[in-house]
Amino acid sequence: MIDKENIIANLKQVYDPEISVNVYDLGLIYNIDVDEEEKQVTITHTLTSAFCPFADQIVSDIQQAGYVPEVKTVVIDTTFDPPFSVEMVPEETRMMLGWY
Repeated sequence: MIDKENIIANLKQVYDPEISVNVYDLGLIYNIDVDEEEKQVTITHTLTSAFCPFADQIVSDIQQAGYVPEVKTVVIDTTFDPPFSVEMVPEETRMMLGWY
């Protein structure tokens, strides 16, 4: 069985270098879909900006985070709909960053 919590733990190790907060706690991960039959994980996410200079590295790191035991394929769906905004950042993270 694919453990979604392991994927989340891995995503919490993927940081946006410009903000120094992990992509999960920053609210950049929209969905994690696990297909047990196909042993596939699909991660839908966004970036803080379509022009993020670290986009390639962040997307690669997000994909690698999806590879936990039992997973054969990780599909990445990068979207800007809805676009990232400060309101998407969880309250706890906003407080930590002083974004209130």
